[in-house]
Amino acid sequence: MSETPLFRRYDAPLAERVEDLLARLTLPEKVAMLHQHQPAIDRLGIGAFTTGTEALHGLAWLGEATVFPQAIGLATSWDLDLVRRVGEATGTEVRASHQRADRGAGLNVWAPVVNPLRDPRWGRNEEGYAEDPFLTGLMGDAYARGLAGDHPRVLRTAPTLKHFLGYNNETDRCLTSSNLSPRVLREYELPAYRPAIERGSAVAVMASYNLVNGRPAHVSPYLEDELRTWTGDEIFVVSDAYAPSNLADPAQQAWFPDHAESHAAALRAGIDSFTDADQRSDVTVERITEALRRELIKEEDVDRAVRRALTIRVRLGEFDPAEHNPYAATTVDEEDHRNLAREAARESITLLKSECCLLPLDPARHRTVAVVGSHADRAFTDWYSGSFPYVVTARDGLARVMPEVLHSEGVDRVVLTLGALHLAADEHGVRLTPEPAAFDLFDWGNGVVTLRSTVNGKFLRVTNDGLAADSDGPGDWVVTEMWKLERRPDGTVALRSHSSPGNPDRGAVTAQLTLGPRAARFTLRTIVDGAADAADLAATADAVIVVIGNHPLVNGRETEDRADLELPPAQDRLLREVYAANRNTGLVLISSYPYAIGWADTHLPAVLWMSHGGQELGNALADVLTGRADPGGRLTQTWYRSACELPDILDYDIITNDATYQYYRGTPLYPFGHGLSYASFDYSNLDISHTSAAVGDRVTVTAWVTNVGKRAGREVVQLYTHQQVSRVKQPLRRLRAFAKVRLGPGESRLVSFDLDVADLAFWDVTSNRFVVETARHKILLGRSASDIRLTGTLPVRGSRVGAQKAADRTIRAGDHDEYSGITLVATGDPVRGEAVRATEDGAWCCLSGTDLSGVREVAVEGDGPAVTLRLDDPYAGGEFALVTPGSAAAVPETEGVHDLYLAMDAGSRVSAITFRS
Repeated sequence: MSETPLFRRYDAPLAERVEDLLARLTLPEKVAMLHQHQPAIDRLGIGAFTTGTEALHGLAWLGEATVFPQAIGLATSWDLDLVRRVGEATGTEVRASHQRADRGAGLNVWAPVVNPLRDPRWGRNEEGYAEDPFLTGLMGDAYARGLAGDHPRVLRTAPTLKHFLGYNNETDRCLTSSNLSPRVLREYELPAYRPAIERGSAVAVMASYNLVNGRPAHVSPYLEDELRTWTGDEIFVVSDAYAPSNLADPAQQAWFPDHAESHAAALRAGIDSFTDADQRSDVTVERITEALRRELIKEEDVDRAVRRALTIRVRLGEFDPAEHNPYAATTVDEEDHRNLAREAARESITLLKSECCLLPLDPARHRTVAVVGSHADRAFTDWYSGSFPYVVTARDGLARVMPEVLHSEGVDRVVLTLGALHLAADEHGVRLTPEPAAFDLFDWGNGVVTLRSTVNGKFLRVTNDGLAADSDGPGDWVVTEMWKLERRPDGTVALRSHSSPGNPDRGAVTAQLTLGPRAARFTLRTIVDGAADAADLAATADAVIVVIGNHPLVNGRETEDRADLELPPAQDRLLREVYAANRNTGLVLISSYPYAIGWADTHLPAVLWMSHGGQELGNALADVLTGRADPGGRLTQTWYRSACELPDILDYDIITNDATYQYYRGTPLYPFGHGLSYASFDYSNLDISHTSAAVGDRVTVTAWVTNVGKRAGREVVQLYTHQQVSRVKQPLRRLRAFAKVRLGPGESRLVSFDLDVADLAFWDVTSNRFVVETARHKILLGRSASDIRLTGTLPVRGSRVGAQKAADRTIRAGDHDEYSGITLVATGDPVRGEAVRATEDGAWCCLSGTDLSGVREVAVEGDGPAVTLRLDDPYAGGEFALVTPGSAAAVPETEGVHDLYLAMDAGSRVSAITFRS
């Protein structure tokens, strides 16, 4: 009887099992394992393995599965245990699917997304958790822990954090570069990834499409220099889809001359699995094989990546006997998951405004409730959702608990005619007919609409054969149901398919009812005014709930950012007209991101927000609207009054741009952390355990929170700090801890937080390390970033950041303080090194507090026009040196500390400055 191979011995050390299996593989077999679809190796009895099951808020893309609220909604609960339980339920459904031969979900799941949500216009806003990296990191850790399970040896699934690094825009996402200064990188971006990696809840990371400081993320040195220094070398890194080909594609990044060189560079940089060419793994195999033949990589480079892939597979229990794999026979408790979906949706609902006396709805006072709007009787899935096993809409939920519920979609019905003929559509196609035919017009903003045919209730779309009304609505990656009505000077309209990234322009509807360049000029006539009809209905009701929002697959989605924060015009008009008809009107906004709803906040008595809430949306909403449950949500993003308050979406420097709640100096519509309860709370007796503290100390902050209302309620107590004096620009406030508590009427609770003084550090560019300065810190305790109820002061004993001595030292140009007109770019090395580049004449960056004593010569590394070094002023300061990049120049004898400015004209690129005595 043959001996069991070491890699199949469940009780053997992990590293030994992996090394045993690796040693049994041939080089071609190992190369094949570098692709997303790893083939079976029959001679070893090893099955195929595929990375990349989508599981962002439930198992996606594989048919019916529990659909939980979108990730942004889960985070809005501020409930880490709830998020962990949702992850656990999702991981359980992934395992159960994996066991079924007809579906076969892979066990490497691509979730959670931990990109901080610095800009609410990001098309994938619903995929992230928060604009705060601390909160994002905790949420990502909680969800990943649920996915991975708590077994000491076997993973339930293998969670993969997305997307590393600096990924918050869709427009030209494969070509744009995210400017991450040292402080933004280490204080804002990296902390979102670190908790899940350090704690072992996530075991893999996906690299992002974009460039970071001018270099593609797939060859970023931060994979090795940062990510893999947190917990060891075994973190598995996968590429995003088709991103490896982008590295050498002339139409994309073209960073390398050919694919063999680019794949070799990505492998050396730390990419372990190539998601490329769909299931055609031969493409990756050929490129890696060519790279080996040309000696661009060695077998040890392949081994390093395959070792990480095998580590994942061993940890998933793939090679264990079934009796020693705790997840080998996973079953799903569907009722438990339904209840959890309802709880998650309920806890995500955020009460933004509430005035007497609309909410909670009372069946005795509100005998008739009108539920109106495009979302009143529909629930939407997004690109990363599973299929609903069932769905409860807002109308359904309220109808179960209120005496009478009236309903109106509130959308216009329009007729498109050519002469005396009507445009009609059904599943067989489109035609011109003398018979009455019309379309219900749904306005999603920016001129984009969808059209539902009254002939059969289906949506008009572009098909391979032309046009047909045969769709239930947008649901595919390429959205063919989007249209624009282009108005002509003569009052007619052209109907054109809307194109956006990922959605090609199919042209306009012509008189022959095909798509082509010459558009038919239709006469558009509104035969049903949706807003007016809804207002008429609202006037008959005791209370009105307007339910509107975005479509997750239309405007604001993967591949397409939003242009603004406004409501679609038709939705805005509906809201205003309904309110004019009945002042007892509340707004429920169901969306993937914040809106600028200043009018609603000023006029309406109640405003609520929730993300697309999954299959139990309606029940959860009814629970909250009727007061059966307290609204549990608190915002994890700042809601601005206008997009004018935001920087350019491609500018990632939150510090310089006063972006996110940490630096924003304006008055938001709704602040980070905001959310109301039906109860009222009082804060008292703040106590700080230390009168002063130093690194190594843990300070305890306590306060009493009392429910002074007449109802039980939930409160999210939030602890912020602010460093009052510093060498650098510090956040106005920064979240340090939070606690969600439930209190009955009159109940008080002592809430306690532990604050590590070491966490008060910032990244000091003069020493390239985290530093805790000697300074006073404000301790702020409250209900949101703007609603602070208690404050105290904590003096901290730390370091004093002095002048940086320049003599006989090289300073990286990227380690600057303030700047104007520059961007961070790569040096000439394709895989390592960063520089600053002037984007305009008169650009500059500043090395503050530089001691120039003893300096006699300055050398500038880089290229382009000459750089002028000035003292204390970028424009009028004394000229210290004029140096052409790549050369050196003598400098006058200068003593003391100065702010040293590097003044540059467009095209100058500087990576470092060397000062010699």
